[in-house]
Amino acid sequence: MAENSLRIFVEKNPSDSKLSELNIKCWPKWGCSPGKYQLKFDAEETCYLLKGKVRVYPKASLSTSTAEMVEFGAGDLVIIPKGLSCIWDVSIAVDKHYQFQSSSSSSSSSCDH
Repeated sequence: MAENSLRIFVEKNPSDSKLSELNIKCWPKWGCSPGKYQLKFDAEETCYLLKGKVRVYPKASLSTSTAEMVEFGAGDLVIIPKGLSCIWDVSIAVDKHYQFQSSSSSSSSSCDH
């Protein structure tokens, strides 16, 4: 059974129309200072970095001997798969909008721009 589903997807500089369509300005914000953080994602997360630079080192699974480092930063739209365990090496403080995938879709009409 392949673990390819635990890949981080990075879209560099998505269009303004895509960001508007996703309603990113309504998503919660999160930030952290430079450092190393061990994280496990219990749900798929989509995030848009306003500031920062991160190198993510996924932990190798039983079916893969190595895991590829992924780098992203300000202006990138990132999808982190559910079940991923990784280390975030933050070189520039992060400020991001984020949203977790849930079984029920949240209403986007409750946001004031």
